[in-house]
Parts: sequence; structure tokens; C-alpha cells
Amino acid sequence: MTDPNIHRFASSVEGIPFPSGFTYPFHYTPHPLVQTAAHEVRAYLHTRPEWEEELKKGKMFGVLLIEDTEGYVGYLAAFSGNLDGSNLHRGFVPPVYDLLCPDGFFKQEESEISAINRRIELLETDEDYLHLQRTYQIGAEARRTILAKAKEEMKQAKSLREEKRKKGISPEEEVALIKESQFQKAEYKRLEKRLKAQEEEQKNSLVVFENQIQTLKHERKNRSAALQQRLFRQFRMLNARGEMKDLCQIFRDTPQGVPPAGAGECALPKLLQYAYLHGLHPLAMGEFWIGQSPKEELRREGNFYPSCKSKCEPILKHMLIGLEVEPNPLEKIHQETGELEIVYEDEWLVVVNKPCGMLSTPGKLTSDSVYTRLREKYPDATGPLIVHRLDMATSGLLLAAKTKEIHQALQAMFTSRQVQKRYTALLEGIVEKDEGVIDQPICPDYPNRPRQMVHPTHGKPAITRYKVLERKDGKTLVSFYPLTGRTHQLRVHAAHPDGLDCPIAGDELYGKKADRLYLHAAELSFIHPATHQRLVVRIEADFAQYFQVCTNIPIVENNLFSNRG
Repeated sequence: MTDPNIHRFASSVEGIPFPSGFTYPFHYTPHPLVQTAAHEVRAYLHTRPEWEEELKKGKMFGVLLIEDTEGYVGYLAAFSGNLDGSNLHRGFVPPVYDLLCPDGFFKQEESEISAINRRIELLETDEDYLHLQRTYQIGAEARRTILAKAKEEMKQAKSLREEKRKKGISPEEEVALIKESQFQKAEYKRLEKRLKAQEEEQKNSLVVFENQIQTLKHERKNRSAALQQRLFRQFRMLNARGEMKDLCQIFRDTPQGVPPAGAGECALPKLLQYAYLHGLHPLAMGEFWIGQSPKEELRREGNFYPSCKSKCEPILKHMLIGLEVEPNPLEKIHQETGELEIVYEDEWLVVVNKPCGMLSTPGKLTSDSVYTRLREKYPDATGPLIVHRLDMATSGLLLAAKTKEIHQALQAMFTSRQVQKRYTALLEGIVEKDEGVIDQPICPDYPNRPRQMVHPTHGKPAITRYKVLERKDGKTLVSFYPLTGRTHQLRVHAAHPDGLDCPIAGDELYGKKADRLYLHAAELSFIHPATHQRLVVRIEADFAQYFQVCTNIPIVENNLFSNRG
């Protein structure tokens, strides 16, 4: 391997079997050889002190395990975007198109657009323009005041005329009052006309500047759009069959219709493009984070992450054609969820213990779900059955209603927070405080769905109370009491630096993947809408036994019904 961008493994990898298929990039466990390659890249980055400050701010890197035409196995490395103001660094594959090339059309056109921006800024800060704006605003306020005063005078004059008419007047006096009214109305119209002419005069002076500014902004918009389209056409992405499509073609049939900014600049598209161009066969991939987490997103140093959906999914759908890609692991999970345990049941409702990996309602990949199984079990049930939802990866208690009326009553109780919920979670790290409240607003991270993020402006209120149960071997077992019901609320509040800064074990979205997500809905408590008695249902998580603080025996507390399960 003479190509400086193809790396041999520095350590021995003898005995490690090759992957059977290429990594499914949106849900994966990194292959051991990919983990080794990522470790070597991270070690190399520590030898580049000039990049230290930039890397602290956070950046996604990727590695691609490859086999060359002679059967040698190595790996390629790449970074998303640019690094140290450049797209080109020895040891990392080049971009699909180098938009930072000083002689390229992008930099030249970008320079022209920057010049337009400077011209707009000069016009918008011109002293004459600012003076005309102030004069117009002062004049507009004065005109409003004059007209308001004239209207008030007309109103008072009208009141005086009405008073005279009530006391009785002669026909001649009535004619005089009518003429007075007509004169005042005509005077008001003449005043309006004079003020309007004054306004137009002041506005005409402003229009000279505003027309220039709008013309430049229109030119900037058109040139930016044209530049973006021309740029997207330079990203001609290959697949394993040698077929080529530019980004405009790739995104044409997607819901957004056009490529988003930054499309084609992520690590994996760069890696695949380089491999195809140089006759290298891709074997496996992994993308990992270096540096601090972004302010709103949740990323952790050294953790692997799935490829982004908004920018990379359409591109990779094309680029992976011709490779034997591993099946989506989620499809296998759906097939292994087993039987659905009924924890409590009466004539009005049922509580099940949803296994980890089962959907609450049917999804894109499978129709199997708690809803589907309950619909089969209770074919005569009315209404939507499922009252609330749990994430597919979360196990535990899920409430369903057998009648439409009970369903509506229970949903109203959830909305008004009359249902108390307790979750058990195993966290990576030690939570110092014994208990507390996390108040961090949450909203969707749209480019990286289904991920959520903390956002002070766009986020909706999300509040979680927690209590530490035990600390052991660098892990913490906690009880979570959500006071709101946002998507991924507990997962985000656990992982976020302003929350507990300890991701839930096995959380591949906000922490590190494991055999499962160690989050379990352990208790539901509410007033039964039919009996009006408090119903408490508990079933602790299997993983809680690691701490020997609880058991997995179902418990139902209800004054009217015997224990079930």
C-alpha cells in the first residue's frame, strides 16, 4: 500500500475475523477492526497540537475498513467538513469536491457575494440614509399626532352641534351647522392630502437608497442559489457499481427536494468516494466524535454515532448500491421480542410489561407491536387501546384501555399529569447528589432525527425528578420521576452536561451502545377511571438485581381487585 491515505494497522489484528457484510450505517455496533482503526486515528490526533483548540470544540471523524486489489486490508480516515481551514491533510482522504480551493469557482463566486454584502452594509450604514430614516420616522409620528388631533377636534365640534340641536335651532341655524360640518370634513381631507404629499416627498428620498439595497439583496439571493446548485452538481457521488449521480439528482425525489447545506461533506461519503475512485473494496465503517459536545446536541468523546439522516441517508442509499450491506439490526430485534407479559388486567384496562425492542405501535419496519398483539388478544375492544407510549428500546409498564370511554379518561389523566410514573435506569458514571430535579427544555434535533436536544428557545418544558438508589463499579442506579412527557426526556436529561452528565447505559443515541438500553418503566399509579380507587402497578427491571435492591416480582395494589401476574 503506497497510497499515503491508506493506513496499515499499527497493532496486530491477527485472528480478528473480517466482517461478513458492510456496516448498516444508521444502526450499528462498530466492528473490532473499525474500533482499532478509530483508536489509532485518535492517537494520531494527539500528535497534532496545532489542531488541539479546534478539536476541543468537537468534530466527527470516520474510518473505513478496506481491502485493496492485492488482498491487503487497511483503513481510510476522514473528517466531516474542514479542519484547520483546509480540506486537505495528509493521512485523511480529500473531499469529494474541494470548495476551499482558492482558484475554484466556489471561492471566486463567494468573493463576489462577499463584495455584495459589503456594498449592502455600506448603504445600510450610510449617514445620509440613516438621517433620512430618522427624519421619516419623526415625520410619520408627527403626522399621526396631527391627524389624531384634527379628528378629536372634529369629534368635539360634532358633539357641540348635537347639543345645539337638542336645545332647538332654526332652519337657518341648521343650514349653518351642516355647512360647518362639511367645511371641517373638507379641511380634514385637505390636511390628509398635504401630509400625504409630505410623506411621499420624504419617502422618495429614502426609496433611492432602499431600491439600491433591495437590488443588491436580490442579486445576492440569486447568485447564492445559483452557486449552491452549481456546487451540488460538482459532488458527483459514485456507488460500488461505478454509477454516478450528483447531489441534485440524489435529492430530487426526497421530501426536501434539494440538498441541504453541507451535503456530501460528512466523513462516510468522502471515504466511500475515495475507495471507489481507487479500486478499494469497503468492508466496514464507523463514525466517532472527538472533542466537547455541541451546546444543544449530545456527543461524547470517542463514542461512535450513526450517519446523519438529513444529509447522508439519501446519499448513502445511492453510494451503498453494489455492496452487500448488513441488514438493519432493528429488524432482527423486532423478531426476538418474545411473548407479551400481562401484569394486570380487568374488564376496563390492561397493563403489560413491554419487552425491550418491541414497538408500542406499528412502525415502518414491522407491524409487530404492543398494539398489534393487544388487538389480536382483544378483538372486541373499542377505541385506540394504547394510552401512552414507550420508546422501542425502553422496557416496562404500558397501559392500554379496552373501551373508548376509558381510553379518553386515561388520556385526559396523562395530559393533566394525574398519572404518576417511575422509571428505573442504570447510568454510566457516578451521580454525586442523592436526589434532585432536572429542568431542561427539549425539542427535536431535526437534522439528526430521532435525536432530541436541549434548546433554551425552541425547547418545550421538560422536568424530571430523580433519586439515587445505589452506586457501584462506576455506575449509578436511579429512579426517575418524569413530571412532563417529552420524547427521550429521561435519556437526554441523564446524558446532558447540564443534567446528570451520565448517559443511560446502552443508549446509542446519547451515550454508548450495549446489549440493551438500561431504562425500564417500573411503576404506574393513578385513580382507576371506572372504580375510582387508586391503582398502583409495579414490576422492577431485571438489571436492577445487579444492585440487589429490588426484585422482578409484579406487584399490584388495588382495593377492589386481587393481584395479577
